[in-house]
This record gives sequence, C-alpha cells and structure tokens, in this order.
Amino acid sequence: MKKFSVAQLDELENVPCPCGETRRAFTDLVDAPASMHLVTINSDSRVHYHKTMSEIYLILDGEGHMEVDDDVIPLRPMTAVLIRPGCRHRAVGKLKLVNVPVPAFNADDEWFD
Repeated sequence: MKKFSVAQLDELENVPCPCGETRRAFTDLVDAPASMHLVTINSDSRVHYHKTMSEIYLILDGEGHMEVDDDVIPLRPMTAVLIRPGCRHRAVGKLKLVNVPVPAFNADDEWFD
C-alpha cells in the first residue's frame, strides 16, 4: 500500500456545500487523517458547526469576513483561521479558500441550528 495520495484539486468535481461550492480531495480514503477542499464562496454561507471535526481555512482570493461564535474576523488573502469542534461559523463575501478538515470531512458531522 502506498504511503501517499495525490489529488489535482482543479480537476475534481464541484459539489454544493453550505459555503457555496467545493472540490473535495481525500474524502474517499478510509484511513485519511484529513481532507482538503477548494471552496468558492459566492454569497453568504450558512451558519454551521461540527461536533468532532476541526477545520483550517486559508483564504486564497477575495475579501470578506468570518463569523465565529460571537466574533467577526476580517478575511483577505493569506488569512488562516482554525475552527475547533462546536464553534458556529460562516464565511461572508466572495472568497476562494482552502479548507482542511481534521479528521477527514464527514457529511454526517455538519450541523445547523
């Protein structure tokens, strides 16, 4: 078994998500410690949280802000935000970002109020 995996994010299928659209890499690997998503936010995303998953957002392009619990964080390229389980969050603005869920993304761990 290989000890590495490769994904070409710009060639993966775009799928809808609460934030807009995403291309998800490594979600099909049973033992992946994390996954990586290329996310495009074209309008305000939906407030959501995760019970077991942390996320790291890295803004690549655009400007806006992120609402995390009771705080608002300005976003611009090269801003990184670590979101822990239970933190309600959403991104606002036209943004392109990399999202790294740890452990790997699981659709069953996406919760809305």
